[in-house]
Amino acid sequence: MSHYNPAEVQEYWQQVWAAEGVYECPDDADDPTYVLGMFPYTSGSLHMGHVRNYAITDAYARYRRMSGDDVLHPMGWDAFGLPAENAAYDRDTDPESWTRTCIDRMKDELRTMGFGYDWSREITTCDPDYYRWNQWLFARLYEEGLVEKAGATVNWCPDCETVLADAQVSEVEADQADDHDHGTTEVCWRCETPVERRELDQWFFTITDYAEELYQGLDDLGGWPDSVRDIQRNWIGRREGAEITFAVDGGGVADRAVETFTTRLDTVYGATFLAVSPGHDLAAELADGDEAVAAYVDEMRGTDPEDADASGVETAATATHPLTGEELPVYVAAYVLDDVGTGAVMGVPAHNERDHAFAVEHDLPVEAVVEPLGDDESPLPDAPFTGDGMLTNSGEYDGLASEAARERLRDHDAVTESVTYRLRDWLISRQRYWGTPIPVVDCPDCGHVLVPDEDLPVELPEYVQTTGNPLAANEDFVETTCPDCGGPAERETDTMDTFVDSSWYFLRYLSPDLDSAPFDSETADEWLPVDVYVGGEEHAVLHLLYIRFFTRALADIGLLDRREPVERLINQGTVLHSGQKMSKSKGNAIAPHEYGAETTRLFVLAAAHPRQDFEWTVKDVSNVYDFQQTCYGMVQDFRSRESVRTESTDHDAYLEREIDRTIAAVTDEYERFRFHRVITELQTFARLLRRYRGYEAPYKYAYARGLRTLATLLAPIAPYLAEEMWHGLEEEAPVAGADWPTPLQDVPDYRIERELIRTTLADVRDITDVVDIDDPDAIEIVVAQDWKHRAYGIARDANPDDAVVGQILDDDRVGDRRDAAGEYAADLAERVAELEPIVAADRELETLEQAAWLFEDEFGADVTVRQAGDGDDLAAKARPNKPAIHIE
Repeated sequence: MSHYNPAEVQEYWQQVWAAEGVYECPDDADDPTYVLGMFPYTSGSLHMGHVRNYAITDAYARYRRMSGDDVLHPMGWDAFGLPAENAAYDRDTDPESWTRTCIDRMKDELRTMGFGYDWSREITTCDPDYYRWNQWLFARLYEEGLVEKAGATVNWCPDCETVLADAQVSEVEADQADDHDHGTTEVCWRCETPVERRELDQWFFTITDYAEELYQGLDDLGGWPDSVRDIQRNWIGRREGAEITFAVDGGGVADRAVETFTTRLDTVYGATFLAVSPGHDLAAELADGDEAVAAYVDEMRGTDPEDADASGVETAATATHPLTGEELPVYVAAYVLDDVGTGAVMGVPAHNERDHAFAVEHDLPVEAVVEPLGDDESPLPDAPFTGDGMLTNSGEYDGLASEAARERLRDHDAVTESVTYRLRDWLISRQRYWGTPIPVVDCPDCGHVLVPDEDLPVELPEYVQTTGNPLAANEDFVETTCPDCGGPAERETDTMDTFVDSSWYFLRYLSPDLDSAPFDSETADEWLPVDVYVGGEEHAVLHLLYIRFFTRALADIGLLDRREPVERLINQGTVLHSGQKMSKSKGNAIAPHEYGAETTRLFVLAAAHPRQDFEWTVKDVSNVYDFQQTCYGMVQDFRSRESVRTESTDHDAYLEREIDRTIAAVTDEYERFRFHRVITELQTFARLLRRYRGYEAPYKYAYARGLRTLATLLAPIAPYLAEEMWHGLEEEAPVAGADWPTPLQDVPDYRIERELIRTTLADVRDITDVVDIDDPDAIEIVVAQDWKHRAYGIARDANPDDAVVGQILDDDRVGDRRDAAGEYAADLAERVAELEPIVAADRELETLEQAAWLFEDEFGADVTVRQAGDGDDLAAKARPNKPAIHIE
């Protein structure tokens, strides 16, 4: 081909890669580099978010493989879930048929994009061979005490007709919802329908058992973005404080101990009431004998506490303040949350905003017990003072600073130090068909009974369209016998949250065909953690928290040694179009195949750092398309070129050096996942090769090496193009299995050398512009003498307080140049803190000599590069890495 068209070659190279087994990771690999992208939900087709995620993992996996690593880079399908069930319902088909069709389509699209996966390890979570192990792991966690079924007020999506975990509820501005007209409201994370509250018996994983370890473990995740770690910290919501016990009497209860939690123990003397949540045990007891309390509790059931404002009801009970003995009124108040702290608070309206709002609404006393220090003014009585200060009206603690008072109050008999967490247990029940059946039988005599391991998997029955939960409507599925007593029993009809599937899938990739266990523990201990994991930050408190919990739980039941699943996490940014996230619903989505597989891959990597959002622009897409044609065209030209040299000159040495510099630079950028800079480097290198080719007949061996280097460095991000270039250079295919190039010479200072050339070219341009020289005859570039480099090095190594001038003048290599050296040393002494690294004098001279052809090519002048000598007119002007320039 004279013109590169990846569509004409991609199928061929896919077959070559498959035949060569390039991407298969051997089972006996010794701790391979594990590169993983979050597997896709089988939504129908790939979108640009998928492409960006998988372009990142594929580029890095290919780079590590070419660098000599065994690489594990698998792919599978997150195949269960409500969207597939809804899509099947809309299309009058069944979820499995729809899902399998989506998988086939998406797999073809991934292959077309050129992504190099080990398809021998493919997993699909809706396969019974996979979800059997969901059920097996559920049983092990159940036996370990990490699973429970409990009544709870849950989030219910009326559109999806299922329960949602807390992390699957989003908060949006009310005008985005259908039936709210003020403030914010909570909506389903998938369909954005406002959620309701319902009382249901549900299955939970007790992730709260690991709250402290999950919280503390975040400090060790240095390879994770700070933003994800902060989100998880906030979600776990660890709070150190104290529990204070109040004795409650009256209203049908006698001497009932109620624990309250506070982080502001210093304000305890300001408590003027006790409030419990509508779901607190005390509220239920009081409701039995008080119609008003019962009515309020019933009214608040299923109501979002955020919508309850400062509502509440006074009870007939009173609470005894443990430090003052004062009798305080007891309220049931919706602003007190069931699942935060103990579900009960001591109301301190003078020093807490929500307590203050409640006290104002119910005309309760506001008693200040902490006064501001210094010039701070208390906002009371209009607003509470919530800062630290000095205690007053606090008995023996008067006059103490808040922190000192908290320390002394911890010794009181009514006070117990405590830590609470915002984190709630993971609700895994879903009232839908398309998910893993929970392997439990409900027996009227035996209670909840696990399905025996030998009877797993409990498979889904044939799908029948119905409203509500299809499994509950299927009598053949529901009716069974008890594994323990043999009597009639009913199967559990809830299925598992799909995040259970994805909480351990990275382990199944290690041994996908293993029939005796979910994964091979020995292999997992050797191959984990995942070295690089790429996916969206939106999963911070869903998937990314759940895999950390699961890994710890599996370690505690003896299946793993590792307790953290992922070493390095990369969150990819969003692809925008017209300023908005690409979305079919917004009508601004661009299909990955629309501009061709390789152009799309190149663009999504070239546009920005993986973490950053970027805008899709046709102009930038066109630029990467042109870059492909340039690279391909140079190889085709080289194959047909007759005019080449077989002897080298200085400017060939420059090309050889720039090849080495490019290899070093690109390797650094691959290691740092800065693929946008990789592509910038390669575009610059390709322009240099074209310029070199046009300067005079190229030196055959240097130019061929340059083209081979370009092909290999391109291979991780543009695999089809690289293979065509490699093949055109008569190298053995495939380049995907070739060795990563290495410099012929050590180039630790490649950035400095490049900057030297860049700034010197810029200085020449400035001089010709200022002096208005359109067509210079000669350019003389004069490098500073060795002693100046020595003086510069002394100054750069010095501390700001050192006697820099004296050190330079005392140096033997300065010789008898004391006048010039003194002036130069004084200049250096003033700039010690800002001196940048430089190359040695001989390296500076050699670099500019090799680059002289660039000046000749640009300015059409004779170029001389030399080092200044004593008595040289230009010697005084030359500085290290800042040569003097004379233009005729």
